[in-house]
Amino acid sequence: MGRMVLEKVEKRFGDVTVIPPLDLEIEDGEFVVFVGPSGCGKSTLLRLIAGLEDVTGGVIRIDGRDATTVPPAKRGLAMVFQSYALYPHMTVRKNISFPLRMAKLDKAEQDRRVEQAAAVLNLTDYLDRRPGQLSGGQRQRVAIGRAIVREPAAFLFDEPLSNLDAALRVGMRLEISELHERLKTTMIYVTHDQVEAMTMADKIVVLHAGRIEQVGSPLELYRTPRNRFVAGFIGSPRMNFLEGPEARRHDASAIGIRPEHIMPSPNEGAWKGRVGVSEHLGSDTFLHVHMEGCADPVTVRSGGEVDMHHGDTIYMTPDAGHIHRFDDQGLRIA
Repeated sequence: MGRMVLEKVEKRFGDVTVIPPLDLEIEDGEFVVFVGPSGCGKSTLLRLIAGLEDVTGGVIRIDGRDATTVPPAKRGLAMVFQSYALYPHMTVRKNISFPLRMAKLDKAEQDRRVEQAAAVLNLTDYLDRRPGQLSGGQRQRVAIGRAIVREPAAFLFDEPLSNLDAALRVGMRLEISELHERLKTTMIYVTHDQVEAMTMADKIVVLHAGRIEQVGSPLELYRTPRNRFVAGFIGSPRMNFLEGPEARRHDASAIGIRPEHIMPSPNEGAWKGRVGVSEHLGSDTFLHVHMEGCADPVTVRSGGEVDMHHGDTIYMTPDAGHIHRFDDQGLRIA
């Protein structure tokens, strides 16, 4: 059980509104990712759900129960922070079992839960080591194990991979996704990395200045962004935006086109530009093209073997079926 409903939830610090009133439903067993730029309110919203911050207004329901004023320890939730917060003098076994010892669970039950969590997280061979003898990824798994043994209604992750290097981030991303598949427990995950959001989530909540801009599956947000902010935030590299005559030609104030939906050619195409920086990534090459009348370079995704260089003239043809139109308020035009 881990269904949550937020009704008109808001948060103010004095006269500053951090989270304007918002509504959100999270279904039991969903993997939901809160994503947005720094300062958008995603961690604050997570802390409101956890009970680590008091709401200024509104109601938070967990499995149908009003949990708005319920203390964090009694909400049935487990939180995993960016910092591992492990006890360096304790073994992995004792770190994982710590919340169970505090709850005075029977020793046999403690051992059962620790062994089970260790097996799920591939930590069985490390139970008698101390945190200083582990890698960063293993320490994060210990922190997750400490949450698992509590058998919570939901897991709350607050940017848990931020302290890891790029390779470990990818590995842990897969491990957390696999963990969700095994446990089938509700997970709410906060990140500023839209790649993490796209690859892990069942449902993404895009936040901007404390407001929910759009809620939907990764592909829904990618294919049909509600506004220009979501269109520019979801997708890597980001969507290209063009204004002026080209936008007006499509009866819009701005049009957007993703890098993979532009066909480059050295000879002919609808748009003409000059190649600037090229990013060669092996299987793909990203060409940053300067076009007359465009303030920012247009990014084009091409094959890894593309033979174009800095200063070359390039022609580009956008896929008409993948052009997104936006009005003067930045809203999507259907």
